[in-house]
Amino acid sequence: MNSLDLGKLGFGGAGIGNLYRAIPDGEALATVLAAWDAGIRYFDTAPHYGLGLSEQRLGAVLRDKPRDQFIISTKVGRLLEPNDSGGRDPEGFDVPATSRRVWDFSEAGIRRSIEDSLERLGLDHVDIAYLHDPDVHDLHAGITQALPVLEKLRSEGVVTAIGVGTNSAEAALECVQAADLDLVMLAGRYTLLEQPGVPLLDRCRARSTGVVSVGAFNSGLLALPDVPDDAPYNYERAPQALVERARQLAAVCRDYGVELPTAALQFPMRHPAVVNVTAGATSPEQVAMNAARMDASVPDELWDALEAAGRD
Repeated sequence: MNSLDLGKLGFGGAGIGNLYRAIPDGEALATVLAAWDAGIRYFDTAPHYGLGLSEQRLGAVLRDKPRDQFIISTKVGRLLEPNDSGGRDPEGFDVPATSRRVWDFSEAGIRRSIEDSLERLGLDHVDIAYLHDPDVHDLHAGITQALPVLEKLRSEGVVTAIGVGTNSAEAALECVQAADLDLVMLAGRYTLLEQPGVPLLDRCRARSTGVVSVGAFNSGLLALPDVPDDAPYNYERAPQALVERARQLAAVCRDYGVELPTAALQFPMRHPAVVNVTAGATSPEQVAMNAARMDASVPDELWDALEAAGRD
């Protein structure tokens, strides 16, 4: 694995790309600044997030910071092409549909994707490039076409590290077995609630591939100390059985004086393959809360009790 030090907590840029709801520019920039002030030095984004808006907003803050003091990752696989059909983005971001996403795993497409990202960011390089959601489009093409291109770009020094970002532990495992990846960004599949990604993490540890854990709150199900009836899970309303399961975990945490989101945020770091937990935020207050939760003291006895609850 490349020796980039991401720190324990990273900043995820989907929220400042207006995921689900629009936030004003000033609030978005203040949120990124709050992450910097909280000591966060790893920032992740993607063209997919708000049709480039996340990259633009992140770059507006980071381009004024010393370039050797932060690490930034973006993603390849989706190019943004002009779109004049009007309307709003159909993929969950509250932005005008002035662009459309076009899958492109070719070398020319991946090189152009990085160049376009650099223009939006206003930076001269990104540190990490992830292949974004290859399983959503064509996993075989991602493995046979896109990953070799990323290996080539790393050898050329265009990027320092490469990886894959996905919601699927199974797809990520196939990628890890097929290519020399530095990192895997795994969303929602190794959390306090569920751990289907364990075979992947064990394989990553054996290959010295670092895992960046995202989605530690399972899209919101574990985000509050008291789990509401309408809590989300995997970007939809959670089934009642999962709500009850989350409430059981919250009750165990409460017995040890710890709030559920604190345990959820810290849990992934307990696996030796996990090198960073990256969490999104849409306000300075959320950033401060995430940082406080990551630094909070959690007794070892709680982890033992949660493991026992999981077996039960």
